[in-house]
Amino acid sequence: MLSVTRRSTGRLAVAALTFGLVAAGVIGVAGPAAADEVPMHRGGATATLGGLKTFDQAVIREGGETEKIGAGLFEMSVDNGGTLQSYCIDIHNPTQDQAKYQEVPWKSSSLHDNPDAGKIRWILQHSYPQINDLDRLAEVAGTGTLSEKTAAAGTQVAIWRYSDHIRVDAVDPQAEKLADYLYKAARTVAEPRASLTLDPSAIAGRTGKRLGPVTVRTNASSVTVAPPTTTVPSGVKVVGGNGKPITRAVNGTKLFLDVPAGSPDGTAGLTVEASAKVPVGRAFTGVGQHTKSQTQILAGSSESTVSAKATAVWARSGAIPAVSARQNCAKGGVDVTVANKGDAPFTYTLAGREHTAASSATKTVTVPAREDQAYRFTLVGPDGLEKTFTGALDCQTVTDGGRADDASTVAGGGAPPTARPSPAAADGPTGDEVAAPESGDLADTGSSSPVALIAGIAGGLLVVGGGALFLVRRKRTAPSSEPNE
Repeated sequence: MLSVTRRSTGRLAVAALTFGLVAAGVIGVAGPAAADEVPMHRGGATATLGGLKTFDQAVIREGGETEKIGAGLFEMSVDNGGTLQSYCIDIHNPTQDQAKYQEVPWKSSSLHDNPDAGKIRWILQHSYPQINDLDRLAEVAGTGTLSEKTAAAGTQVAIWRYSDHIRVDAVDPQAEKLADYLYKAARTVAEPRASLTLDPSAIAGRTGKRLGPVTVRTNASSVTVAPPTTTVPSGVKVVGGNGKPITRAVNGTKLFLDVPAGSPDGTAGLTVEASAKVPVGRAFTGVGQHTKSQTQILAGSSESTVSAKATAVWARSGAIPAVSARQNCAKGGVDVTVANKGDAPFTYTLAGREHTAASSATKTVTVPAREDQAYRFTLVGPDGLEKTFTGALDCQTVTDGGRADDASTVAGGGAPPTARPSPAAADGPTGDEVAAPESGDLADTGSSSPVALIAGIAGGLLVVGGGALFLVRRKRTAPSSEPNE
């Protein structure tokens, strides 16, 4: 297995790239193959929700009924290091205690068909905590004095008006004025790319050839590629486009797996890990048993540990299928793609139906899945090949409320809330703001952000990337700049 040779130091974001290479029968006609589970999360941050930390009160008004709720910033702890701040974009769903979340593209979240998704990102870039000079924010928005609590509440209310299209108001007058300002001022901003991903997530090829390429997409400064250890099949190595062994890579670098002629048929797992800041505006959805926990959108990030995975297979002859999968909210199912790089057809059974991927051809089959219900199905091929897919579709909001016509009067509609949208009681004690580091995308007091606010320019935080998997809620499609996700 390729080992990590060094880690990031200080503010330099260095990624560690490891290939787990195992000599085994390939998943085609070439020999016996092991059953395994196809990874559904293609890249980015995974984190644990810590709860609502900086908040005030808001009121939902629907169907002639009202409900008071907590509105503000959540905190998440990133696996293996880092802190995230987020707002809710799924008001009617409750959060689950210590829920696990993963970074996903908008098309895999409740924003997947929301034409106002880009306006939500504008709000995030032009309000608290990205704008942490509350006096300046209050002056621009014309709100009067703002506290961290009321700034967070006003920002959350403005986001809900676009994410859930319901009538919701902040209880505090200054917070309500901020929500009105942000709602009216919002402009469409492009979706941010993933913090880290590999494209594609599965590759295959003939022994004696170079497999790939796999393209690194990241906002980290660099990627470190360690040489093979003695446990790797003899001669198998990671190389660049020129065929030479590669020890360092950056965003856009194309990596290949060089498998010498005569190597035994085999499989490889590929994992990329980096220290990077997750871009503001990335969506986060629940994982596993936490898929019903309300969807979040990133408002701030420290430098955090992010990762991505891919797989590789090779054989001397016969069918050589690379299998990948991603959830498809638009079609209500899971797209299973088989790219057959071999010289023979690959016939397989998927969810009880037989399919064939011709030699040197790619075939995608969508397996239907029901909203909010766990699915588990298997691809079965020759020589004992089994690939299992598990997860749950979470593509729809609880209700489909009306559209907002102005910042203070939002069209209502739909059923009243069926569950509390936050884990904190609206009348309970108020939490403190997440402590912000000196650098990063967490709140930065005294920064130049107010200039961007006045100019109305979405300054960026655009990060090249592409590949996160899971899914989400709603039914309108926003423009996306993530062709690799």
